[in-house]
Amino acid sequence: MDDPASSPPVPPERVAALVRQHYAFVWRLLRRLGLGSGDADDAAQHVFLNAAAKLGAIEPRRERAFLYGVALNVGARARRSLGRRREEPLEAAAERETREPNAEQVLEKRQARALLDRLLDEMPEELRVVFVLFELEELSTPEIAELCQIPVGTAASRLRRAREDFEQRAAREEARRRFSGGER
Repeated sequence: MDDPASSPPVPPERVAALVRQHYAFVWRLLRRLGLGSGDADDAAQHVFLNAAAKLGAIEPRRERAFLYGVALNVGARARRSLGRRREEPLEAAAERETREPNAEQVLEKRQARALLDRLLDEMPEELRVVFVLFELEELSTPEIAELCQIPVGTAASRLRRAREDFEQRAAREEARRRFSGGER
């Protein structure tokens, strides 16, 4: 039985290529799984450190699926850690430094992003994952099924349920906003 820890070292060029090819995907996935920008940066580093240690044991062309699984685990641990931490993210300061032509547009975009993040956070994880992969990452249902290691029919069913769940949450949020007089 081969132990991945005893496998020969992986060339640094292969690790660098893996990071270049998949970093944006991993970071966006972590971000949409509920982490702030800075926390997603840290979690992405953990994902790739884990991948670098096990790269020799990962089947060729299965790297993305491996990274996906590791990102789910790392993201879950990071979210639990955030629950114990009580610090405010520095995203507000970073966004202030950006030079948007209209402050109102920046505020609206920030509020929309925060609302999206909150609605996604409230969704059950199995639905949130397929929703994020399809709607935000623009993966096909067969690609989602492969990444999640589930049948295509299950992926399609979860996506349908995820869309319904998201629409219901968005409708409740809109009704709450209208009821409280916050209509815009």
